[in-house]
Amino acid sequence: MRKALVVGIDNYSSCPLNCCCNDADDMARILSNNGDGSANFVVKIEKDVSKKADLRRLIEECFSGNSDVALFYFSGHGHIDAVGGYLVTPDYSKYDCGVSLQDILTIANNSKCRNKIIILDSCYSGFMGDINTSGQSTTIINEGVTILTASRSTETSIEVNGHGLFTSLLIEAMEGGAADITGHITPGGIYAYIDKALGPWEQRPVFKTNVTRFTSLRNVVPRVDMAVIRKICDYFNREDERLPLNPSFEPTNTPNVKHEILEPYADENNVRIFSDLQKLEGIGLVAPVEEEHMYFAAMNSKSCELTSIGKQYWRLVSKNLI
Repeated sequence: MRKALVVGIDNYSSCPLNCCCNDADDMARILSNNGDGSANFVVKIEKDVSKKADLRRLIEECFSGNSDVALFYFSGHGHIDAVGGYLVTPDYSKYDCGVSLQDILTIANNSKCRNKIIILDSCYSGFMGDINTSGQSTTIINEGVTILTASRSTETSIEVNGHGLFTSLLIEAMEGGAADITGHITPGGIYAYIDKALGPWEQRPVFKTNVTRFTSLRNVVPRVDMAVIRKICDYFNREDERLPLNPSFEPTNTPNVKHEILEPYADENNVRIFSDLQKLEGIGLVAPVEEEHMYFAAMNSKSCELTSIGKQYWRLVSKNLI
């Protein structure tokens, strides 16, 4: 079971927002299914939750039980004071702003769900996980908890084009921008994508986690079929081996094509292997040796080899881990 609570609040009386319900709609959509259309999270979406008590109840329900993954996403106002940080609800008052970030972390820390993920698009959300006492700040995150926030504890969150800037990038990342070679999209990959995409913006995302292995939040179709990636050990007997090439690997090197051709002519089996190697080159696992392109490596009888990340995937395939 993978369940997600998605909350967006625009309806604040004194300082309404314009994008948070839009953010919630998009997050619910993207979390519900994987890239191939298969079911992903069972999503509960709540918009304009009016009371602190209701938001607190929803969060506790999200992290109840023993699901494999429980995810909480919030888009709305955030606030910090001398005591801590809060997710603000429309019934806020001066000394009762909303649900405290410390309470949310305590709920997640105590949850029996295997993986607990908290994603916040709100001002000062980077305070999540911190406890300030006597001028010292500490972070206490139990195993299995991951936190991804839109901004640091001293920063506001920016809105652009009807969405939060952070959530806009988050959606891009989950649509495939942050996918690894196998098509998995993890919290770490999402953070790296957003952090790089923000560029010169002052708002910076915050990522905190205590996990032994990242869980995939969404899967998309890999750029290269997994069957091709798994052949990497068929083509390279060792991770440091160079695979010799010659003109027979190049499919256009045939008498049927009017251009300069070289012996040995295109061989059907080698052409099939070369097609896989070019795909692996396209995702950074294989590189030609002493030539800029695989075409010239073949036509000039050079070779190709695994890149550093290619060697890592060779090890994973050799151990039947992918």
